[in-house]
Amino acid sequence: MRVSTPPLTPLAAAALHVGTPERVLDLACGDGEATLFLSREFPRARVRGVDASEQTIRRATARVGLDPEGRVAFKVGKPRSLPFPDDHFDLLAAVDAAPSAAEAARVLRAGGHLIVVRTHGAAPVGSVLRWRLARRGFEPVHSEAAGDGSFSVVRMTGGWPHTVAV
Repeated sequence: MRVSTPPLTPLAAAALHVGTPERVLDLACGDGEATLFLSREFPRARVRGVDASEQTIRRATARVGLDPEGRVAFKVGKPRSLPFPDDHFDLLAAVDAAPSAAEAARVLRAGGHLIVVRTHGAAPVGSVLRWRLARRGFEPVHSEAAGDGSFSVVRMTGGWPHTVAV
């Protein structure tokens, strides 16, 4: 069975709206295709990929190749319980994955960006996710269709922790 690589056009278009991050995290990274793309797009950044599957992380790690500076690495972890400290990343990317607004707010630095990408179809950020992100201190930056998919970029306005009204 031949597995095709997801088209990264929406991710490439979204990357134009996030400045120059120093630390990047690809959520639910799968085989690492988007993680490796982000490492090429932001050559000075440390890029991490996280996925719940140990087997998938092993395959993604095998794709890194020569990386003497250790800029790219993969780690087992779940999107709702990320194995990283608070305020650690400048950019989070969720390609065909649903990010946890609470965890994104926790691991992103103030002013950091979250990219949500759908490689096929529209509306990567639906009304429920938009509401959850707004409650955690995110503001919309840019959304549009790109290639066969679409993307939304949101920015963290403050730092963690966020007070959430009930």
